[in-house]
Amino acid sequence: MADTGADQLDDTIVSEPLDLVRLSLNERVFVKLKGDREIRGRLHAYDSHCNLVLSDVEETVYIMDDEDEDLKTIQKQSEMLFVRGDAVVLISPPTQS
Repeated sequence: MADTGADQLDDTIVSEPLDLVRLSLNERVFVKLKGDREIRGRLHAYDSHCNLVLSDVEETVYIMDDEDEDLKTIQKQSEMLFVRGDAVVLISPPTQS
């Protein structure tokens, strides 16, 4: 029996929250983490626990200086990074132009 268009799943349908993450594979994403940290990088893999593997990562850490009450930022670059899912607060897909 031949496949009909109704039998095939559309790769762009979002019916569950992690479907949105699936659509962001191999795209640059923004990830907010616990502890005042943010990362941007290319998403290579994820799982149901929101563990992530990213490449070309730019990490920003925000630190409040108690003496000066100034907000300081530390920038880090990583070629490849594994992020444990329990640290993930949000994953933002790439913006559509």
